[in-house]
Amino acid sequence: MADACCAPAPAPGSAGEPAPHTPWWKDGSVQIPISSGLALLTGLFTGWSGLETVALVMFWAALLLGASQFAPEALRALVTRRRLGIGLLMTISATGAVLLGYIGEAAALAFLYSIAEALEHRAMDKARSGLRALLDLIPATATVVESSGEVRDVAAESLVVGQVLRLKAGERLATDGVVRSGHSSLDTSAITGESIPVEVAPGDEVLAGSINTSGVLEVEATAAGTDNSLTTVVELVEQAQADKGERARMADRIARPLVPGVLVLAVLVAAIGSMFGDPMEWITRGLVVLVAASPCALGISVPVTVISAIGGGSRFGLVVKSGAAFERLGDIKHLALDKTGTLTRNEPTVAAVLTTAGHSEDDVLNWAAALEAHSTHPLATAITRAAAYVPGAEAVTEHPGQGITGTVDGLAVAVGSPRWLTPGALGDRVAELEERGSTVVIIHRNEQPAGAVGVRDELRPEAAEVIQILHRQGIATTMLTGDNARTARAIATEAGITDVRAELRPADKAREIAALAKDTPTAMIGDGINDAPALTSADVGIAMGATGSDAAVESADVAFTGEDLRLIAHGLHHARRGRRIMNQNIALSLAIIVVLLPLSITGTLGLAAVVLIHELAEVVVIGNGLRAAHTRHSPTTTTSHQQTATTHHHENKLHHAH
Repeated sequence: MADACCAPAPAPGSAGEPAPHTPWWKDGSVQIPISSGLALLTGLFTGWSGLETVALVMFWAALLLGASQFAPEALRALVTRRRLGIGLLMTISATGAVLLGYIGEAAALAFLYSIAEALEHRAMDKARSGLRALLDLIPATATVVESSGEVRDVAAESLVVGQVLRLKAGERLATDGVVRSGHSSLDTSAITGESIPVEVAPGDEVLAGSINTSGVLEVEATAAGTDNSLTTVVELVEQAQADKGERARMADRIARPLVPGVLVLAVLVAAIGSMFGDPMEWITRGLVVLVAASPCALGISVPVTVISAIGGGSRFGLVVKSGAAFERLGDIKHLALDKTGTLTRNEPTVAAVLTTAGHSEDDVLNWAAALEAHSTHPLATAITRAAAYVPGAEAVTEHPGQGITGTVDGLAVAVGSPRWLTPGALGDRVAELEERGSTVVIIHRNEQPAGAVGVRDELRPEAAEVIQILHRQGIATTMLTGDNARTARAIATEAGITDVRAELRPADKAREIAALAKDTPTAMIGDGINDAPALTSADVGIAMGATGSDAAVESADVAFTGEDLRLIAHGLHHARRGRRIMNQNIALSLAIIVVLLPLSITGTLGLAAVVLIHELAEVVVIGNGLRAAHTRHSPTTTTSHQQTATTHHHENKLHHAH
């Protein structure tokens, strides 16, 4: 245990399921250091009262209790793994202090180091507990409807794909599934951060941990009870916590050679000083140097911060593949965004309806819908969905690349592109719609212009707000899209993005990202198959979870379990804050060593003072690292009632990529 601060943090869950959380007053690893501290205080009090024998007994009790928490493990590491750890430095220091007659100082060292170690491990457990709490969102049992109609309760972990679950109002869903019957709204705030319940109907995918707010749903399980979206997210983040980032590796590179270096320095101080002065004094200073230069705070400074930050991010929908990816995310200065499906909803909708004299908007939409109901064109769904009424049509003929014709209510109707059907008096207004990024279809009635319908993949309502926030954070933005330049410019202008690169193939996007990344740390966010090469080329690839293709999610370093764009700004802010805390911890840890070394070598500070300062610094570093888990409330107020969480299949893709 005592050497953990200079060793890689063990992967959470690597030794099986974690033990249930134990209150600190029932935790033996905390009780023993506290007992050591009480014995030390008693020794100090009795010593001041003149009861020297009692004081000596109390000091020995404090020493043995405290040392029991690190000395055995330190010696085992030395013998079995030939490893010089910080616990060994503390053991040597305490032993040397005893041999020189400094029993009280040795007891203080043992107590302070053991309590710092206990706090460290409690801190690491706390950093992971928020993540493991996600699993508490899965109920212990689920109601299964058998094919015979029989209803029974079963353990959630026994659920298998294909079983039908009955979910009453107020109940949590035990695993991922698809709604087979019923209509309701699900509260997914604990999973995706979405504050508005999501309306679901037959055919909609639903996630484990969602709360049914009303009515009764029957849901067919699409994942086993032990392998669903929540368990996958937990596994991903635990793996990320175990994967150290650049600053963690830097801290290790500094800490590992420091341990043998400190031993050599202490020996040199004692040996050289003894040649020119009192050997007892210089041996004592050598022991003080062992404590002063111990890099324990440095070793723990980054891992506790990374674990805290990644665990905290998972609670608002930020899933990170690795500690290294999290640190790179904190360095991002430029964000490239895909247009379709990221900045926009990827759901073409009717943006405007133009009419000529004598025709209403409803008439024009209904006539267009009558023909588009027979079409496979991507715009057809948007038009038929917008129409109040879809009349019947006869003699319908589709003209590929041009439009569609037919007869509605006995009169000829044609729907097609402005390059095929003349817009007539609507020409200027049609051109204006196209400049604003709409795709326009013209409707003719009896071979005369009757109206026009503008269809556009609308910008997400929060997109402009997010771009403003990013710019205020000092993050530049670029739009990358395969769409035509006119549409791209219109959407970008509305979003507030000035750097637009359109008509790009997947390879072009990757080249653009590589060029941006040469000059500044760059992230790419996308959701489609054509975004995968660019996501791989970026310093950090970010996938939007709900709509992301398998290829995009697999290529990404980071994924969001919701699709509200405000998660991006929130995630970048969270990563930057985590990076600042890491830097603070590294600087503080090095500063303590730099300041204490000369003071200990010159004898300005004695053993007791150095022990106190050194261990207090470690407590400060641990407490500072835990701050990385704290996040302000995620501003994910969605305006859409569609499902907005990552599917189990996509999360498995991210898992396999890792």
